[in-house]
Amino acid sequence: MLVVIKKITFSVFIILISFIGVAQNTAIPDPIFEQVLIDYGIDFGPIDGVVLTANISSIVDLDVTSYNISDLTGIEDFVALEVLSCENNQLTNLDVTNNTNLLHLFCNNNLLTNLDVTLHPNLEVLWCFNNQLSTLNVSQNTNLRALRCENNNLINLDTSNNIGLVDFVCENNQISTLDVSNNSTLNIFQCGNNLLSNLDVTNNISLSILNCEQNQLSTLNVTNNSRLNTLLCFGNQLTELNLTQNSSLISLNCSNNQLCSLYINNGNNNNVVLMNFNLNPDLNCVVVDNVNEDHSSWQPVSFSNYVNTPDACSNFVLVDTLNDFIGPNYALPILNNGNYFTESGSNGTQLNTGDIISTSQTIYIYNETVCNSNESNFNVLITNADYYIPKYFTPNNDGNHDLWKVIDNNNKVNNITIYNRYGKLLKFLLPISSGWDGTYNGELLSSDSYWYIVVLNTGEAVKGHFVLKR
Repeated sequence: MLVVIKKITFSVFIILISFIGVAQNTAIPDPIFEQVLIDYGIDFGPIDGVVLTANISSIVDLDVTSYNISDLTGIEDFVALEVLSCENNQLTNLDVTNNTNLLHLFCNNNLLTNLDVTLHPNLEVLWCFNNQLSTLNVSQNTNLRALRCENNNLINLDTSNNIGLVDFVCENNQISTLDVSNNSTLNIFQCGNNLLSNLDVTNNISLSILNCEQNQLSTLNVTNNSRLNTLLCFGNQLTELNLTQNSSLISLNCSNNQLCSLYINNGNNNNVVLMNFNLNPDLNCVVVDNVNEDHSSWQPVSFSNYVNTPDACSNFVLVDTLNDFIGPNYALPILNNGNYFTESGSNGTQLNTGDIISTSQTIYIYNETVCNSNESNFNVLITNADYYIPKYFTPNNDGNHDLWKVIDNNNKVNNITIYNRYGKLLKFLLPISSGWDGTYNGELLSSDSYWYIVVLNTGEAVKGHFVLKR
């Protein structure tokens, strides 16, 4: 009986030795990594630096997040892996070249300086942010839909082959050129804190979020991005921002730029939750949907120069106005806001304070800021006559010819009376009065011809007519 037992025991031993001899092991040098595999029931203790290859070769999903793992050697034999989550560890190296079935790779928040994903044609999601990568080749990942590679040391990044990319975040790198013209499906695009001097998003018609802050952009065209609801472009060199086509926009931060014009009259101002255009020192007005709406939550809070049309922005540039002059000569007075010119738009000859005007002409006062300009004008009529009677006036409150007034240069006029075509007295004026504004008993009179009688101090009466134009 004892002999039989010994024979059986010897046979089992031979079988076990044979089994161990053919079984393959995978080295797992990091004890923390192995302990995680033991905890998952993939390996069995005690920790011995190996795991049966057969136990890991068919695993599809592996999550080793936040275990302080420094070495993921052995991952190469997880050949069936489709999802690998190894973020928030201490990895300096990650070799996934054998894991060609990967669909999702989350390796963010490690110490990686290199990552090769060129053998993963099915990869859809890649999160490798918060590492130390200086290069990243995603040209072979044609199925990629989400790429997060922010907070690395990337200088270049080519996404031209990733035509299905939906979420793309590459902030806080050193990228100077970025072409997303092939990424027409982009919905979220965040490229802030790089070295971009140009950014073309005209083909990205699906964009809802665009963060391009802290770059070197001088222009940004988002007129094709009608779905855009969030735009962060602060800290650039933008001089103009036209958001009239972005009717979904609810969040905008374009502070700390060089804006001269900001058009946000897109029909959605009532739904805005964030509006910040602070630190644009030359921005003197903003075009909005309705100037009477509540803008108290917008920044800067003290800003009040809201207008309905871009043309109205010139009204906020101060420019002096002077009354028309009639007399033998005219010395140009000192100006506080603007300069004298003989033609509109700072054209013609520039005139100076104190110049003597001896010929009849229109003189323009032009003032401009970095962004806008404004202009006024007045007429100088050079004459030696004792008095001057205007032939027309236009009482429309535009500052030009709003009053009909007889100019009495030598105190020759005693009084003036004004009549309508039927002889009805409309106004009695003394020569020192400001003039007639075209009203009778508070009512505006219509465009027509009106008659006057100017009585001189000699008793002589000068009669004639003039035209009121509205």
